[in-house]
Amino acid sequence: MPNNQFKKGELYSFVTGKASTAIARRLQKKFNSAGLRITIEQWSVLYHLWKQDGLSQQELCHATFRDKPSITRLVDNLEKLQLVKRVASVEDRRINRICLTKTGLKLQEQSMMLAEHTLNEALEGVAPGQVDICKSVLQLVYDNLK
Repeated sequence: MPNNQFKKGELYSFVTGKASTAIARRLQKKFNSAGLRITIEQWSVLYHLWKQDGLSQQELCHATFRDKPSITRLVDNLEKLQLVKRVASVEDRRINRICLTKTGLKLQEQSMMLAEHTLNEALEGVAPGQVDICKSVLQLVYDNLK
């Protein structure tokens, strides 16, 4: 039996990114105001490299849920900004590792602070238990469809 308790179209607009779009727009405005010359998409790649530097482009595809052409374009643009560089893998020269530059590393603290402030704004008035429920439900939705 279907468990769809939403009005027609209501679930789709929410699940497809209404909340994440609002957060991304707010964060992009904060980046622009702070003089950070990166997009949210570029930041999402940097975020994963800050967690683990030297990921391959394929690993970045999986981490960011993007396809190969999108990651290639993002890495190309991050290279132009001198935030990352491609380094041939020692184990397999066909694979490029994406490594942060000093400039890319310097962006971490400021951009993560802006991201934290944005999330705090987004979650204002939301009880911690509600956040846990939301995370669980969205993870279940994702798991059902992957």
